[in-house]
Amino acid sequence: MQLAPFFPILYRILQPSFPHCLWAGNPNLKTIALTFDDGPHPTYTPQLLEVLDRYAIPASFFWLGACVNRAPFTAKTVYERGHWIGLHGYDHRSFPMLTTTELKQSLCATQEAISTACRIDANSVRDVRPPNGLFTPQVLNSLHLWQYRSVMWSVVPEDWVRPGIGTVVQRVLQQVTNGSMIVLHDGACGGQDVAVITAQLVPQLLHQGYQFVTVDTLWQQAQTFTSRHF
Repeated sequence: MQLAPFFPILYRILQPSFPHCLWAGNPNLKTIALTFDDGPHPTYTPQLLEVLDRYAIPASFFWLGACVNRAPFTAKTVYERGHWIGLHGYDHRSFPMLTTTELKQSLCATQEAISTACRIDANSVRDVRPPNGLFTPQVLNSLHLWQYRSVMWSVVPEDWVRPGIGTVVQRVLQQVTNGSMIVLHDGACGGQDVAVITAQLVPQLLHQGYQFVTVDTLWQQAQTFTSRHF
């Protein structure tokens, strides 16, 4: 059974319950973020980069440490193109299944892989998206204690099960709104279609007047909105 119809409902339930995570940006600004999980992939990610370059838009990538180690040149290329980099764990194990020590090791190993591939400070990569979107209050508390920023989502078209390119595009266009954070995948599951999906989505979203920004910009915009309204 595909879960895509339930993700918007889940978002509406979880977002107010966990306000210290980033779920979306400022609802008053016509900015959105394209985010890609499970990479980098030596074939699918370069194909995606060609599309992003064509439209000169920034994206955000949440990487698996194991994939970075397998495709360091691809990782370095993504970083050098100016895209935002985050952590997705070392090997896609769900965070609630890990002990506190294992979780910290998974994040640190991923930071080190990124540091080696991209030649940047490991501690500069602080955004974390839990694999499968699974977390517990304890996981979030640990991430906060370790000074990571927890990043979630607001539009999840379930592209990893490959329901069809048209279906994925339609789901995104139906759900997108100001501040949306869209989750797609450029890894082994779903990455086969990601370049074509992105190539179809981007011009339509630009035509609707949306501006593409990174997760870091969404953080800044969300914090500004919160400080003005509470």
